Amino acid sequence: MAAYAFFFDASRCTGCKTCELACKDYHDLSPQVAFRKVYEYVGGGCVVDEKGIVLSNDVWVNYISMNCNHCENPVCMQVCPTGAMHRDELGFVSVDHVRCVGCKYCEMSCPYNVPSFDEEIGQMRKCDGCSSRVAAGETPICVDACPLYALDFGPRDEMISKYGSGDWVAPLPDPSYTEPTTIMKKASVSRAGGTMEGALVNPKEVA
Repeated sequence: MAAYAFFFDASRCTGCKTCELACKDYHDLSPQVAFRKVYEYVGGGCVVDEKGIVLSNDVWVNYISMNCNHCENPVCMQVCPTGAMHRDELGFVSVDHVRCVGCKYCEMSCPYNVPSFDEEIGQMRKCDGCSSRVAAGETPICVDACPLYALDFGPRDEMISKYGSGDWVAPLPDPSYTEPTTIMKKASVSRAGGTMEGALVNPKEVA
């Protein structure tokens, strides 16, 4: 079992992307690489009259801040031909840059679209849970940066005791595939996982 876990509360997230920007700044990432991504999932509609005046609406938007889930059954590790994708001493799924050849198998297999190819180094990069910060007794930079406390982090057993097992939230894939360790809490407008009521409106941004 992974030693640590992230928690995300969709009811607090406003989609400000401060977590994403703090991560990119701290890790000095290029514009093409992102360790944390904020998904904008929107649905509903409105009723208008012949003059274009809105009579009623049921539009909703749900934000999901997503980084690597450091899964219990990480398919990225299973398909990596060199062993570069591995679980480190803290339980995080990380990239060994001595071994990575940039084949992108991990990127193609991950159902959460986590690993990113960094053209500058010709290798894959991904969230390592800010392992150096955690080893020093600090929390990951994204957790520290969130202005609305939508993110939390700690030993996995403590996170489960505090927040429970979490929710499967659309449009994320079935968690039984890889057993992600991130605990998700749905918002009041969140749709249950497996439903198709909404649409992702920023697919290029999170690609």
